[in-house]
Amino acid sequence: MHPFDEMYEALAGTGSALATGAAVRQHYRSYADWLAAQDQAAMHARREEAEMIFRRVGITFAVYGAKDEDGAGTERLIPFDLIPRIIPAHEWDLMERGLVQRVSALNRFIHDVYHEQEILKAGIVPRAQVFDNAQYRPVMQGVDLPNQIYSNIAGIDIVRAANAQGQGEYYVLEDNLRVPSGVSYMLENRKMMMRLFPDLFASHPVAPVAHYPDLLLETLRASSPSAAASPTVVVLTPGMYNSAYFEHAFLAQQMGVELVEGQDLFVKDDFVYMRTTRGPQRVDVIYRRVDDDFLDPEVFRASSTLGCRGLMRAYRAGHVTICNGVGTGVADDKSIYPYVPKMIEFYLGEKPILNNVPTWLCRNPEDLSYVMANLKDLVVKEVHGAGGYGMLIGPAATAAEIEEFRRAVLANPDGYIAQPTLSLSSCPTYVEAGIAPRHIDLRPFVLSGKEVQMVPGGLTRVALKEGSLVVNSSQGGGTKDTWVLEA
Repeated sequence: MHPFDEMYEALAGTGSALATGAAVRQHYRSYADWLAAQDQAAMHARREEAEMIFRRVGITFAVYGAKDEDGAGTERLIPFDLIPRIIPAHEWDLMERGLVQRVSALNRFIHDVYHEQEILKAGIVPRAQVFDNAQYRPVMQGVDLPNQIYSNIAGIDIVRAANAQGQGEYYVLEDNLRVPSGVSYMLENRKMMMRLFPDLFASHPVAPVAHYPDLLLETLRASSPSAAASPTVVVLTPGMYNSAYFEHAFLAQQMGVELVEGQDLFVKDDFVYMRTTRGPQRVDVIYRRVDDDFLDPEVFRASSTLGCRGLMRAYRAGHVTICNGVGTGVADDKSIYPYVPKMIEFYLGEKPILNNVPTWLCRNPEDLSYVMANLKDLVVKEVHGAGGYGMLIGPAATAAEIEEFRRAVLANPDGYIAQPTLSLSSCPTYVEAGIAPRHIDLRPFVLSGKEVQMVPGGLTRVALKEGSLVVNSSQGGGTKDTWVLEA
């Protein structure tokens, strides 16, 4: 099921990783020796301590309605696993270069879509894929953004799986360019590990991630339309009932900027102001954690109370920067994903460093025919789906679920893509029965301002159910600390 493990050279079956007798990969050897020497009762106590601290700090994830399967209420603690995912320096170097390349091309593409449309004229991306896309925003046509950057904060989902030669290789699974979340868990996971295991960090050259809020603030300020030496930045949240509210408050606090809701802002003479106890204060940059449709009731959803009336007028006039840019979602739609390697070649004249997962577009008749014939072996996703919802994992689905999905895809083929069921890498993880392999992915966070930069690491998500490939927090997934070892 999963021949590739992060800690071990080989892994057979789904039993305990420690029982396989497989050789430990070189960059894990020091940690594996340490782990083998630990008292299991002490490790259990540390797991409980971590849970208590996370609960006290309020590091939760909201789950809504029917998805609240265990009846625990809307707020859930995200399970945290004590065994880190470790990446050697040379692998991270390759990944970082690949991510810089990919995000640069994606930003070029979005700018092109809303300006000259050269890639559409060249026939490389079909026009219908853009203009029929639910995330395309005609109101952004011809609008110039600072540094021509639309996705200032990107979260790129990466998996390690077998390539054609049977070797482990990193693949991009998904591009999240609108309002990617999860970076607060990356930072809190690291703080927790350093608190529980300071001796490990003394003996391992783990690259730091704590400076991410500084890089984020630098990126946001670099995107300001104002020439002010210290532009005013705010974080715009939909409010405390949003699933990622903890993160919104956390990042605002870490950057030392105001956390605001729509009613805290107003527009006058096409400038945005924040209401404060000292009177109105002009706002230069809005790090928005609100979807496009809710930003401005003048332009988008008229009933929205989450945004600010007139915001798009100020934005189009160049008096405020919204990060990420409005209309950015046109590039992270799952139906656009297959074209990203061609974008890299078109805009940068380079071969992609990181490969895509092979993808079938159900809107293409030939692809649809293949998908219909092979549903039991494929992963099928909604083009606009998120959070692990609206997808079929063929090998794990019942015959009835497959037939239900078949009807849904045939009724709306434009709304679905399909991918092979990858043999995702696993990582030893604490479960009820002890330590066992569980599938993981990685979300590094890429910041684009005057330059593209990132901290070494990201959010490692782990599927805690045996055999499961769904790592999303909303569906029972957990997280791990991600260690990038310095050379």
